[in-house]
Amino acid sequence: MSIYQEGLAPAAVNHMALSPLSFIERTAAVYPNYPAVIHGSLRRNWQETYQRCRRLASALHGRGIRQGDTVAAMLPNIPAMLECHFGVPMIGAVLNTLNVRLDAEAIAFMLDHGEARVLITDREFHDVIREALELIKRPILVVDVDDPEYGEGEALSDLDYEAFLAEGDPEFEWHWPDDEWQAITLNYTSGTTGNPKGVIYHHRGAYLNAIGNQMTWGIGMHPVYLWTLPMFHCNGWCYPWTITAMAGVHVFLRRVDPQKILHLIHEHRVTHLCGAPIVLNALASMPDSAKAAIDHPVKAMVAGAAPPAKVIGAVENMGIQITHTYGLTEVYGPVTVCAWHSEWDELTLDERAELKSHQGVRYTTLEGVMVANPDTLKPVPKDGKTIGEIFMRGNTVMKGYLKNPEATAEAFSGGWFHTGDLAVCHPNGYVQIKDRLKDIIISGGENISTIEVEDTLYKHPAVMEAAVVARPDEKWGETPCAFVTRRRDHDVSHEDIIAFCRQHLAGFKVPKTVIFTELPKTSTGKIQKFVLRDWAKAL
Repeated sequence: MSIYQEGLAPAAVNHMALSPLSFIERTAAVYPNYPAVIHGSLRRNWQETYQRCRRLASALHGRGIRQGDTVAAMLPNIPAMLECHFGVPMIGAVLNTLNVRLDAEAIAFMLDHGEARVLITDREFHDVIREALELIKRPILVVDVDDPEYGEGEALSDLDYEAFLAEGDPEFEWHWPDDEWQAITLNYTSGTTGNPKGVIYHHRGAYLNAIGNQMTWGIGMHPVYLWTLPMFHCNGWCYPWTITAMAGVHVFLRRVDPQKILHLIHEHRVTHLCGAPIVLNALASMPDSAKAAIDHPVKAMVAGAAPPAKVIGAVENMGIQITHTYGLTEVYGPVTVCAWHSEWDELTLDERAELKSHQGVRYTTLEGVMVANPDTLKPVPKDGKTIGEIFMRGNTVMKGYLKNPEATAEAFSGGWFHTGDLAVCHPNGYVQIKDRLKDIIISGGENISTIEVEDTLYKHPAVMEAAVVARPDEKWGETPCAFVTRRRDHDVSHEDIIAFCRQHLAGFKVPKTVIFTELPKTSTGKIQKFVLRDWAKAL
């Protein structure tokens, strides 16, 4: 035994489980009267918010909920959702935030698979939840949230959320997790093929990714954060815990409305917001008079595909600084970032946009990222050309998939998490996604990156949104099929788009088909390519 181990075993005095629950306890103690919640006309400070979280924990405990039980939440971005992120795990229960855009069958599957004992639901989702509960046919305690900002809808339960909180003790002595490996939340993947998989987060990972957000973005104390990102999506990328740790203000928004976003940014001096590129696209498309309302620095974090150069330019001219990140549900949301270098500020807009299209380098709180051959796990050359799969490992990788050891073993084979995303690694070590494994188009034996084709389409002045998928072809096997949403007051034809692509792409990469349409999206703003693939097959 080493001299540094003898008589020095970890004990409660010097070794505690990491948990984001510690954030709200500290913030409420240090900054009790600082603002915590803004929701319409509602205002609450951190002492009040902490007491409500403890009431929720106490009320759940009083109803028999214990460690390892699942509490589901079907809620938009409202204060009750923030309270669930603390109140539920305060008694060791696991929070399952449900995607509010899903149908009754999917919701029923999740409630059943996750064995939810309690469902806290907003009246807006009355119809789909009623149908889901009829499919389950087992008792679940339903708590009805009557949000004044919604102000309509029918109650699903006689148990009102505020009455439920009144059952609880504002001084309830909640308990720290026995083990930081203990589950804190359950998040279901989109389930585009078969049933969705239940991704389990642990307290340690939630704590670390929350801190990783703060470090990556350089968030100082008392930020004002606008909830444009759905809080059900990867637990709002862990920002319920990040903003609470920094004693910030949570400004809630039930649904994305670019006019209201600009109004709230101006009214509350919002400093930070997150979301898919579609949110920035919507802001950039607003009239100049509306955009002029932003007269202070604002930071926006976007994930996935980078916004096109013209959107980046328009947003930066509004005073919004973009940070580009990448992640997945299985890794608590964003875990890589296009870490910016000050010398890049002097580059042209197109050069900056090209750099911002790189998904970047790992968060400080993630231990490993590599682009490698998916069969051998051998890293590809850092040449910006050789395509491999992105692999990750570290403390912010999920525990695994609920009740699915086969899928967990497959995702973790070789000691790395297999993302299913294809990318290149540039000489500076920055990763750049080229496609999903399932999205890559193989035409006449040649690999075509749909992202490369989409980037070209976005350069056309008439294109507002674009997505490219494979269309079956007897001769080539597959050919690129482009779905495009035109900008208002722009008249462009199928032939115009193809001719434009021929100027910028190798011939085999040029879309053979162009369809003008509104693009189907998920609730988080991601384009549903599985829908487009079905459309392309049916053409």
